[in-house]
Amino acid sequence: MPVRGLSFSSVVADKKKQEPSFEAALSQLESIVEAMEAGDVPLAELMAKFEDGTKLLKICEARLKEAELKIELLKKQADGASFAPFVSPSES
Repeated sequence: MPVRGLSFSSVVADKKKQEPSFEAALSQLESIVEAMEAGDVPLAELMAKFEDGTKLLKICEARLKEAELKIELLKKQADGASFAPFVSPSES
């Protein structure tokens, strides 16, 4: 059931605003890995950290893919003088 006053694109944009930057997600992911490798984490907390890490990994992968696509777009421009706005797959 659609929510009045909200479009799909505004919901996607709001979700993207809530997601951390690539650098922040990577830093959080590294902290989780360090805590898990230390072996001092109880099982229940370990499972929660694993779930959080999985979400952060997906964010990092998506941001890297968007950057890769943007680089490819820039490389394909013939003279480099014409600029087209980049629309990531998550925005379309």
